[in-house]
Amino acid sequence: MEAYRYKAVNARGHMLQGRIDAANPADLEVRLSRLGLDLVNYRELRRHHHVTGRGIRRVDLITFCFHLEHLVRAGVPILEGLADLRDTIDNKRLREVTAAMIESIEGGKNLSQSMADFPAVFPSVFVSLVRAGEQSGQLNRVLARIIENLKWQDEQAAYTKKLLLYPAIVTVVVIAVMFFLMLYVVPQLITFLATMGQELPLQTRALIATSDFMVAYWYLVLFVPLALAVGAVVAFRANPRFAERIDDWMLHVPIVGPVLKKLIVTRVCQVFSIMYSSGITVLECMRNAEQVAGNRAVANAMREAGRQIADGGGISRSFAATRLFPPLVIRMLRVGENTGALEEALDNVSYFYARDVAESVARLQALIMPVITMVLGVVLFWIIASVLGPIYDLFTQIDF
Repeated sequence: MEAYRYKAVNARGHMLQGRIDAANPADLEVRLSRLGLDLVNYRELRRHHHVTGRGIRRVDLITFCFHLEHLVRAGVPILEGLADLRDTIDNKRLREVTAAMIESIEGGKNLSQSMADFPAVFPSVFVSLVRAGEQSGQLNRVLARIIENLKWQDEQAAYTKKLLLYPAIVTVVVIAVMFFLMLYVVPQLITFLATMGQELPLQTRALIATSDFMVAYWYLVLFVPLALAVGAVVAFRANPRFAERIDDWMLHVPIVGPVLKKLIVTRVCQVFSIMYSSGITVLECMRNAEQVAGNRAVANAMREAGRQIADGGGISRSFAATRLFPPLVIRMLRVGENTGALEEALDNVSYFYARDVAESVARLQALIMPVITMVLGVVLFWIIASVLGPIYDLFTQIDF
């Protein structure tokens, strides 16, 4: 389907202008005739699908949904509400997306279909929820749940930044200090030790060898890890099996793995709960839960669980077969499934693990800094002991 801007004459002879989707100019003329209009001329419009999600932050999307939810709840027609949003949105790219959505709706699409044209802005889960809200007549309720989920995602992103930013800065500083010591300070100390004319202890010889290697091959020390990291990223994107193994390994990394698994469980249960309460089928909930997992190993496990459910298996039994979800989750799902309160059970799981993730992140942050400080202290102690040890031995040999 292509988009056309047309001029047409109605039965009273009045000239009208508008926009409509059609397969070709002949189809355009047929569609207008069904509306009681005679085509005068037309112009094919450029699609706005080139508008990407780059530059649209999650907070912009939260604000968009917040205002749209209030407009829908107040009974304002979708077109009028989107027009008001288009005129008040500060983000230029989101304003372009909103304008394109208005044109699509004027051309005969509904809200979810117009959102589906911009997958980089509105993910498939988002579109499915809006579609369910339109079909059930509870669009404002669905939008309110979407806002809650987007806020939770924003909080988790803030937790992650809080966890990684300060340790990353400290790590960079530690590496810079290491390079300075090994490339500038230690060589000068080695020159001093060489004039002492005595046998150097093992730790001093190890320090000298390390310093000599870094002076001679500093570019390898600096760029080989970067090259390996870039190669790993390329392989991760190009090789699905390698990416799945990395994702599975990440779930089993000590300390970090359990936190990551809890975060994924929370995300999956939240999306499943929102979609299930919106009237979306269990199988479609499972398909969308795969997409939000953010981990290929978990996504494959969810896909297998979906196959078991499609074959007639229970939800809790299918989740248990993945061996990824903790016993508490399975137990609560089983209770919710047996009592008909699956939505409430999923909400309880999400609430429990959301709190657990926040506490785990706080503990991790408290643990990372002492570990980095300890590593730096060990390195500095090694350098100081390697330099002062021979000097101390020299003084002990002096006969006063």
